[in-house]
Amino acid sequence: MSTIKVDTLQGTSGSDTAITLSGANATVGGTLAVTGVHTVGNNAIYTSDGGGVTQNLVQGLIKASMDLDGTGTIALNDSLNISGVTDNTTGNYSPAYTNNFANVFYGWGGNGEFPSTGYSGRAPHCISDYNTTSSTRLGCGYQFALEDCEHVRVGWWGDLA
Repeated sequence: MSTIKVDTLQGTSGSDTAITLSGANATVGGTLAVTGVHTVGNNAIYTSDGGGVTQNLVQGLIKASMDLDGTGTIALNDSLNISGVTDNTTGNYSPAYTNNFANVFYGWGGNGEFPSTGYSGRAPHCISDYNTTSSTRLGCGYQFALEDCEHVRVGWWGDLA
């Protein structure tokens, strides 16, 4: 195997340095175009919108999400990291994660949407309880009464196992 040792790489069409190498680190000037499949490691960081702080990219990503039709025979309209959903009772659903969370202290946010007829002016609410690392339980309804929702849209974030 051969080794090429350089400090900088410069394209033939310009005078600006495209890549600067220093030990195991590389700095890219200009635009980096990446094609194909690439892995982003757990230590990937990004600079905040205001430029004042950096954040861990992987920790900031949503880890599971779903849009569930919770009426009649339930069905996932779209999902990420959801292997299936159990219909427990009216307005009560248990999604299971394809890849488990590291602990039960993950966050979530979501809402429901009632079917288009007979629910004028009623905004549903969603609650979550009984978190485990592999699933949770969601309830959807109105004024503390569980009701089936046409769209249950929920996202979860936290550390995956």
